[in-house]
Order: sequence, then structure tokens, then C-alpha cells
Amino acid sequence: MIGLQMILNEQKEKILAVTAVPSVNGDFVWNGKDEDDRPLSRYEMREAIKNKGGRPRLENTKKSTTIRLDTEVLDYFKSQGKGWQTRINDILQKYVNSQHTI
Repeated sequence: MIGLQMILNEQKEKILAVTAVPSVNGDFVWNGKDEDDRPLSRYEMREAIKNKGGRPRLENTKKSTTIRLDTEVLDYFKSQGKGWQTRINDILQKYVNSQHTI
């Protein structure tokens, strides 16, 4: 942890050195006291805007596939509204579970 603290202190000193002279544009200048007021470095900005890729992956992920179903079967499930694919999956899962003998 000491090595990390040294690196953070060095980064803080560099930031202070850069922000010590007020910008001609009148930008905010950090006084080095309150860490919450410190402007983000370019690295921190880049890391903050990276696309994290949505929600976390589930343990038991599903696979996309193509399956051919009778029209009347597909129409029935679709007529039940949103979640029709999940309902088909649940029914198939119950079938698979019923086939396991103890």
C-alpha cells in the first residue's frame, strides 16, 4: 500500500503543479486541499466514460439459437404477450427436469 500511496502523492503533486498557475481561460484551479474538488485527470475521464457493457453477466447464460416451431404453437405463445420466449424456455426446462430420474 505504501507504493500505491507514493504514486498517488506523485500524481497529486503533478496535478497541483499544473493547476498552480491560473488558466488564461479562467478555468477552475484546485487548491490541493479537498480531494472532492480536484478536477479529473485525462486518464480518470477516459476510464469514467468507457462503456462497461451493460448489466453483469448471469451465471447461467442463455444461448441464441434458431428453432422451427409449428405456426399454431408460435402464434399461441406470442398471443400471450411479452415474455413468450421465456415461457417456452420454462416449459422446455420443466420437461428436461422431469426426464431426470433420481
